[in-house]
Amino acid sequence: MTVVSSSRTEQTHNASPAAGGLRKESAWRRRDRRWGYLFVAPQVIGMALFVLLPFAGSFILAFASWDGLTELTWVGFDNFVSQLGDPLLIRSIINTLLIALITVPIGLAFSVIIAVALEKLKTRTLYLVLFFAPVVTSTVAVAMIWQQMLRADGVLSDVISKTFGVSPPDWLGDPTLALISVCIVSIWASMGLNVIIFLAGLSNISASVIEAARIDGAGAFTLFWRIRMPLLSPIIFFSSVIAFISSLQTFDVVFVLTAKGGPDNATRTIVYHIYDLGFGRFEFGPSSAAAIILLAITLVITAIQFGAQKKFVHYEDGAE
Repeated sequence: MTVVSSSRTEQTHNASPAAGGLRKESAWRRRDRRWGYLFVAPQVIGMALFVLLPFAGSFILAFASWDGLTELTWVGFDNFVSQLGDPLLIRSIINTLLIALITVPIGLAFSVIIAVALEKLKTRTLYLVLFFAPVVTSTVAVAMIWQQMLRADGVLSDVISKTFGVSPPDWLGDPTLALISVCIVSIWASMGLNVIIFLAGLSNISASVIEAARIDGAGAFTLFWRIRMPLLSPIIFFSSVIAFISSLQTFDVVFVLTAKGGPDNATRTIVYHIYDLGFGRFEFGPSSAAAIILLAITLVITAIQFGAQKKFVHYEDGAE
């Protein structure tokens, strides 16, 4: 009787961990988890050192006054108040929004048109390489090349002068043309990536849908506007969000193409304003406050885009 009770007790003891979900983890699974942590560690450490830590430091400096050498003093919301009342920041915000409103719609429209044109070609590798080359090229190099083209004695001005016999415009000296020049360079530098993305989206459109529309008598324009564009709208929405965020961070093109956001601060962007405050005047507190303001603007614009997607984004499976 004692033996039977002992056996039942042992069986119950052995079964209870499995029944309660307390199985002992095997050695190979623990080893697999350790290797997983090891491979993920560089990315986590890099994000902590170069993203999270600088963000925390910038957030702290936004409420302090510090020039990098003297003692840090807390000033509360004074940096935000002074920045929101600074005409240079307001001008920088307006310039940045103008760049975004010009480059994003025009850049995406050209990218869609080029992607549709390239889709019909059997051999398009060379064209894809040519369009994608500016994307993998350093933005500083791209801006320097365009600076040589747009200067008063540059290639573009020389062509206009010899072809039309008129005095070429001052592309980088006129405030309006300088901002347009920055937009042109930004569109040209980012168009290749959007073309690749839209080509991938077009290739995923079902051929049966296109064939059914053609059988129903849809012409080329109707097929593009009524069929392909709605099916491509999720890709357009994704690209527009990325493009807006990227345009709000415009800095290197302005830094190289124009002199100090000129002329007359016509091309001064928010990121250049942040750079000028922090590393030009060594006012790290106001610079950090301007960075937080840029973050807030980016979040608001992104939230508006996500809220508006229900009106123009169409998903094939009905999911959003």
